[in-house]
Amino acid sequence: MKYNFGITGHTGVLGSEFIKYNSSKKFIKFKGNITKKKDVREWISKKNINFLFHFAAVVPTKIVTSNFNYANKVNFIGTKILVDECLKSKKIKWFFFASTSHVYGFSNKRIKETKKTKPISKYGLTKLRAENYIIKIFNKNNIPYCISRIFSFTHKNQSDNFVVPSIMKKIDKENYTFENVNHYRDFISTKDICSAIRILFNHKAQGIYNIGSGKKILISDLIKIIARKKNKKILLKKNKKRTCLFADISKIKKLKWKPKKNIASIINDF
Repeated sequence: MKYNFGITGHTGVLGSEFIKYNSSKKFIKFKGNITKKKDVREWISKKNINFLFHFAAVVPTKIVTSNFNYANKVNFIGTKILVDECLKSKKIKWFFFASTSHVYGFSNKRIKETKKTKPISKYGLTKLRAENYIIKIFNKNNIPYCISRIFSFTHKNQSDNFVVPSIMKKIDKENYTFENVNHYRDFISTKDICSAIRILFNHKAQGIYNIGSGKKILISDLIKIIARKKNKKILLKKNKKRTCLFADISKIKKLKWKPKKNIASIINDF
């Protein structure tokens, strides 16, 4: 039997990389407006979507914060519309949602999927609202779904609203002083993210899964790595406040997945 694979956010970093990573599959791309019911309904029903990968979102935290109403409309309301139309179609066999580690609160320990949610950003809040709606509706109607809480990643196509591109831009400025960099984050490559999602699909995994490296790196150390690569001198201003956000990936490891790239190779790829 032939199944149809649908994807939203195909022009974004993760969506486009996922399509490249799964070049043997023919994805039906959503090219409409995710906030318009008519566009979503026509795509799901006319294309007879069976397996849906939902990547479409407003991501950079600065942009979400500055235009929260729009970001919430895309990230939450758009997802709600998508879920409702999936329910009406009665043809969805598995639904994947790309969420974020921003739904968690900070922790000095590796964060498990069972940790109580406490969004660290407005971006995380929009994603958590979407998560809760997916869980509520799909559990009630017995539709299989998988939510992946993805930790930090970088890619050459990201704007300088993201961490690494921002560092790359600032590091070229003469005598630029980096501030507020006393924070630990978990960076994973886009290829490792794509391989994790494919593993989740192959197993038709259900529920919530972290996707991360399982390792933390201090942002100031990340800056030093980039500075060495670019042969640049840097100035760092120490700050007392420190936050930590890194993944416990033991759950997805049970599906025989583990990340292959470390932070140095991620920067080399960039």
